[in-house]
Amino acid sequence: MALTDILASIDAEIATLKQARTLLAAGSAVTVAKRKAGRPPKLTASSPIASQPKKKRVLSPEGRARIAAAAKKRWAAKKKAAAK
Repeated sequence: MALTDILASIDAEIATLKQARTLLAAGSAVTVAKRKAGRPPKLTASSPIASQPKKKRVLSPEGRARIAAAAKKRWAAKKKAAAK
C-alpha cells in the first residue's frame, strides 16, 4: 500500500469515529453535576431533609431508674476509693 492509501484509510476511520462519538454524545443528554470542593451548603427550610421534624427520643421510667442506679453505684465506688 502506498502512503497516500494508508493516510486515506486513517482519515476515513477518524471520520467514522467522530460520527460515532457525536451520536453517543447526543444520546447521553443526562449530565452528572460536578461536586464542588469544600463543605456542602447548609440545609435550608425548603430542602426535604430539613422540613422533616426530628423525632424525640423517649426514655422509659425503667430505663431512667437503671441509669440513676448505675450513676449512684459509680459515685459510691469513687467516694469509697477517695476515702482510702
